Amino acid sequence: MNTKNTSLIHWGLFIILSIIWGSSFILMKEGMKHLSAYQVASLRLLSAGLVLMPFALKTISSFPRKDFPLVVLSGVLGTCIPAYLFCIAETRLDSGLAGILNALTPIFTIVIGAIFFQTQLPFNKWMGVFIGFTGLVLLLLSGKQGVKFNNLDYAFLIIIATICYGLNVNLVSRYLKHIPSLSIAAVAFSVLTIPAFIILLFTGYFKLTGSDGFIYSTSASSVLGIFGTAIASVLFYMLMKRAGMLFASMVTYGIPFVALIWGFLAHESIAPLQILCLGLILVGVWRANK
Repeated sequence: MNTKNTSLIHWGLFIILSIIWGSSFILMKEGMKHLSAYQVASLRLLSAGLVLMPFALKTISSFPRKDFPLVVLSGVLGTCIPAYLFCIAETRLDSGLAGILNALTPIFTIVIGAIFFQTQLPFNKWMGVFIGFTGLVLLLLSGKQGVKFNNLDYAFLIIIATICYGLNVNLVSRYLKHIPSLSIAAVAFSVLTIPAFIILLFTGYFKLTGSDGFIYSTSASSVLGIFGTAIASVLFYMLMKRAGMLFASMVTYGIPFVALIWGFLAHESIAPLQILCLGLILVGVWRANK
């Protein structure tokens, strides 16, 4: 496959992931209209695991036993812990601040890779990350509502989540490149269905059946799990293996594009400064991937 086609595939995966994860925040909010943060996160993990379980059962017989603990750890770091932290943070944290903090993922990916995995990156990639991050911060600050810095204690939850993302990206990139992306996601999420079900049981989720909004919030959380976790994770692992961990982690920079699209569809105006900031983000992503 020539370089042009490879690049198109990379950017295609990048755009698809940006759309899926950019829409995930809406589904989280809808799920928490009638369910708790713990229940939404648990439903997200449970639905993702159930969808991928047939693939896990198919591949488990030939799955390398020595890699099993690392695959489960990848699921815990890359999905399980962040799923709960983001849902809890979304109950109190301003969405603009959450967007800025979520974009720390590529920075933590670089820092963790350099400190713990002896990963060396050229200067242009560092520059790309910080150019993109600058564009994202300016974009959120330029919004009509600005960024509210209240409930900063909840901000640490998202920071911990982005650290988990950075650890997971380096872990998969270094130790699990030989395992197919679908196998990693299927095995990891199938295991996570157990703690997710237990948490639903102990939080009284199954006693809520028949209550107002139960089906609506359950559906939103399940869609979040199927698309925002199961499908997105497989695509993310594919992108990471094909384009590298840094480019994959910069998907968080694509989320503001999706947010603006949702706003445009809701008949919100887009200022020229916002378009300029989006351009700056694109320059950063392009430079980091150059």
